[in-house]
Amino acid sequence: MIFSESKKEIRVMFTPFRDGLQSVFGGKTRLDDILPAIEASAAAGIRHFEFGGGARFQAPFFYVGEDPFHCMSEIRRVVGPEPDLQILTRSVSGVTLTTQRTSALALQAKLMHKHGTTIDRNFDFMNDVDNLVKTGQPIVDSSMHHQVCVAMMGLPFQSDQAHTPEFYINIVRELLKRDIHFDSVCLKDASGTTDPHTCHETARGIKAILPPEIPLIQHTHDTASTAVACYMAGIAGGVDGIDLAVRPLASGTSQPDVRSMAHALKGSGYSLDIDHTKMDEIESLLNEGLSEYEFNPVTTSADARVVGFPMPGGAIGPNVHMMQSAGILDKYGAVLAEFPEVVRAGGGWTSVTPGSQQYWLQAFNNVLHGRWQKIDAGFGKSVLGYFGKPPLSPDTEVVKIAAEQLELPPFDGDPLEEAPDTLAEAEVALKERGLEVTDENKFLVAAAIVPGKNMELNEGIRLLEGRSKITLPLKKEPSGGGATLTAPTKTKVTVNDGGNTRIYEVIIEPPASTAAPAPGQMQAPAGGGQSTDVFSPFDGNVELVEVNVKVGDTITLGQVVAAVEAMKAKHDVKAPCAGRVAAVHAVIGNEVSAGKAILSIVS
Repeated sequence: MIFSESKKEIRVMFTPFRDGLQSVFGGKTRLDDILPAIEASAAAGIRHFEFGGGARFQAPFFYVGEDPFHCMSEIRRVVGPEPDLQILTRSVSGVTLTTQRTSALALQAKLMHKHGTTIDRNFDFMNDVDNLVKTGQPIVDSSMHHQVCVAMMGLPFQSDQAHTPEFYINIVRELLKRDIHFDSVCLKDASGTTDPHTCHETARGIKAILPPEIPLIQHTHDTASTAVACYMAGIAGGVDGIDLAVRPLASGTSQPDVRSMAHALKGSGYSLDIDHTKMDEIESLLNEGLSEYEFNPVTTSADARVVGFPMPGGAIGPNVHMMQSAGILDKYGAVLAEFPEVVRAGGGWTSVTPGSQQYWLQAFNNVLHGRWQKIDAGFGKSVLGYFGKPPLSPDTEVVKIAAEQLELPPFDGDPLEEAPDTLAEAEVALKERGLEVTDENKFLVAAAIVPGKNMELNEGIRLLEGRSKITLPLKKEPSGGGATLTAPTKTKVTVNDGGNTRIYEVIIEPPASTAAPAPGQMQAPAGGGQSTDVFSPFDGNVELVEVNVKVGDTITLGQVVAAVEAMKAKHDVKAPCAGRVAAVHAVIGNEVSAGKAILSIVS
């Protein structure tokens, strides 16, 4: 039991409106559904909010049709000028999943500060000190509070070289030697897999070398049901602040509830700088605002298996939702079982975005295609050194396979200098489409650029052109006796966004079994032989991102004729037979499934 003779107040960063939303819903929630609870939280005296960055930067315009900068500004307006508003950034990736140049990170920092951010919590999944120094400087230059992170996790295999207290302490020791200003340090365990003893020893060791004016913050998730124990251990070791949430966006894959932590600290001499008695009202407003949303038990429940597959709560949510949408949730357990091997082979980098997504996609590929038969581009670039230096040496055979499949040599240079110039690409794309070239627009497009992805599918372009893909995790309406569509039907939807009314024209497609041929769609000629439809390899809905053939083309068995995106990765669609393309039924950007043909082949 921890105890302090002198009373000490622990500062709370309130996380339901960023990490809570990301952990439970993948960040896919409308601003208006959470704004009343945010306003009530500020009225209750809460002064430290996490409100953006991470998936809560990308999810609004990727899946909700909302401008994340508008969301941030609205939250700042609602809470007023005084509270701290914190974002989460990913070192060389910023708020994206790929590496960025320093110019993009500088624009990111400028815009985040402009739209209300006061604290930027910056982590590097490799724990590469060079990366932390270089990506921290734009944060300092923007006048935001620079919170540098030590990224933690429990390894799913034994090692005395990485993810130990001394390993973590050495990161801060190295940072103190460098020419970089930081205002606070965070021990960030995105997967909730660090054990309490390691939390205590790490906190104690870092507090011993930190200047007294620099506070030490601790962040973890309750996925393994150990978050309160880890926080108690961290506080005993000298932690000054912790991250907490509130139901229904607390516990499970999120942070512990404020009320749980307040209860755990009773009689210890420690207290929270937040009134736990006000949580009931905030919870009630969240329950009301989120009443239309489907809470998946995988993201709201604890799962002790996480200690063997260190996956962040904020990544479990999005991945579960994507697997469910793609109709492959039955493979979830097999992907988890593959995790330890992928972590070992990669070099033990911390399982936090984008590194966690790379682990996940490689484990997924190993299950789907066979171990190391298909290297995920992100995982491959990480083992080759394009994101920085991992804590342990990657498996040499996997490095060789990655280099061959990706056609890239191993790299030991600066990831920031090797990164593509996404800002220049974004500006060209905006001008080509007659869209306004503002800092915000340019960054929205740049943040959604993925190498090899068609610019027409860029989520920033889609948002600015009023054609965002809306995929909210809402409860399904009970099937009724409504009319059955037999052809694509146009309708209009009116959206009120912050007082601005927009009218969108929407095309509703009928089920594949009842759909009439689309205009211009070619059909197999009579007597032309046997017709074979080509489908997505996934049972559920995925997006068509490539069509590589046209009507009349002659193709061979196994030829890649199209590609779909599932789990944020591209997957080939191969011809099941040889023949001639008789019809193409879908275009890039359509949602397809195992029951909706992409094209037809006559053999």
